[in-house]
Amino acid sequence: MYVTINAPENELSERFRGYYPVVIDVETAGFNSQTDALLEIAAVTLKMDSSGWLLPDESIFFNVKPFAGANLERAALEFTGIDPFHPLREDVDEGEALAEIFKMVRAGMKANGCKRAILVGHNATFDHNFVMAAADRASTKRNPFHPFSTFDTSALAALVYGQTVLKKACDTAEIEFSTKEAHNAEYDTRKTAELFCRMINRWKTLGGWPLPERSESGDDTATGD
Repeated sequence: MYVTINAPENELSERFRGYYPVVIDVETAGFNSQTDALLEIAAVTLKMDSSGWLLPDESIFFNVKPFAGANLERAALEFTGIDPFHPLREDVDEGEALAEIFKMVRAGMKANGCKRAILVGHNATFDHNFVMAAADRASTKRNPFHPFSTFDTSALAALVYGQTVLKKACDTAEIEFSTKEAHNAEYDTRKTAELFCRMINRWKTLGGWPLPERSESGDDTATGD
């Protein structure tokens, strides 16, 4: 049973040292963020209810046009099943996609009193590298994301569930996961958001959050004798 407790620690701005967590997933035409095309990007913002439970909030998704001169690795395209030149893709330039995502993120930061966004991803360094490289290519202004820090759900899932693969982590967490829909940025972002929230909320149910109050004396071993 969830009990509503309105307290400062139940503000999203208090949970992650003022950072605003945003789940991001990208699908690409290779592993090199400097040379390989960004083909899909999705983002899910998060919110915290009055009892301190973390929940998915807004979402946004774009098919992205390969930037001029981008490398398209055949093996990567076969793995994702993406045809970058399909006439029905309704894709946009990477700068346009990031501008809309950043606009949504900045609005969420302001509404929650957060100072900066932090990218949450499954193997987050990969997603972060592609977001930053695309932002640099497009000269996108007011990038809200921390330049190097991330929250990696692969590492967190290894700690919580003993799993690092997204599907296996979701299965262990009892989150429905379809292999047919996987490797689609929109789907994987949604599942990563569910997994992140599940792990953060599990830590709370186990008594790990809010943190226990320290002794006023500053000595955690003090007994009062």
